[in-house]
Amino acid sequence: MTDGSSMRERTMIAYGPVPSRRLGRSLGINNIPPKICTYSCVYCQLGRTRRLEAEPRSFYDPEKVRDAVADKLESAGRVGETVDYLTFVPDGEPTLDIRLGEEIDLLRSATNKKIAVITNGSLIRLDGIRENLKKADWVSVKIDSVQEASWRKINRPHRSFRLDEILDGIVAFAETYRGKLVTETMLVRGLNDDEDSLRSLSRFVRRLTGTTCYVSVPIRPPAEKRVQVPTEAALLRAYQILCEDVEDVEFLIEYEGNVFAFTGSVEKDLLGITAVHPMREEAVRDLLGKAGTDWSLVDRLIDKGVLIQKQYHGTSFYIRSLSGYRKTDMPPDGSAI
Repeated sequence: MTDGSSMRERTMIAYGPVPSRRLGRSLGINNIPPKICTYSCVYCQLGRTRRLEAEPRSFYDPEKVRDAVADKLESAGRVGETVDYLTFVPDGEPTLDIRLGEEIDLLRSATNKKIAVITNGSLIRLDGIRENLKKADWVSVKIDSVQEASWRKINRPHRSFRLDEILDGIVAFAETYRGKLVTETMLVRGLNDDEDSLRSLSRFVRRLTGTTCYVSVPIRPPAEKRVQVPTEAALLRAYQILCEDVEDVEFLIEYEGNVFAFTGSVEKDLLGITAVHPMREEAVRDLLGKAGTDWSLVDRLIDKGVLIQKQYHGTSFYIRSLSGYRKTDMPPDGSAI
């Protein structure tokens, strides 16, 4: 028999599968409690960072991460849902989890799935973090700017970080990593979409041989209302500049679709996904339809303060409220669950 606290941890650690524009059908792994990160990006779809941290530490027992993923894979398999990747893409920065490498090893021995990590790269200057990341099959590193001033404005990093050390760490990782390395840049109007910013970014990404360069825009509600999508002219200019230096450039500026998985408990699926991935109203309705449930479930979760609605560019999005988490979901500083 599994106690309630353990079940809540498993529910929050693994979610999906969700549609990914890069990875197909991705089962998400939320190895960081809400919302602990090294950055507080102005465009973050999960809102401002609650605890800005710079030192990797332990959060969840690696065996519990493995078991949570195994449970979700089993649930997905029972209803015919496919999974292409197990992806570490949590509430915060996944490499803050000092046991990430152990978790990847356990998942690799327990499943036959490829493993991906989506990181902001802020800790990649550390040897131990690079060794953890090398265990993954696919790694995405965020590079929003290679200029100090705009980097600080966009990513709002922990005060101890230095951009030159982070960039050197990315280069060092690229030189020794044997999996698939990609970069991802979020373009924000007036912050990093000017020609000088784009050319400096392009020259840096060129140093990472064989890398795919993904470019995104804020398509979900950002942490700061002032964040705006670049103009079409700016996006065209960005594509032209990047293609001068980088062989493989892909823009991720369209909605990825509504194909979110129902794996047996629509409430758990909805809360697990929206903790990390805000869902459009049409996607929520599609998920409820798969479960044979009506909209009253959403109304009830909103009334309880667990789910919140946000409007962005005329579209309703649903996001799990940070105030809706139980204390058992959030370990205190310096301790592990």
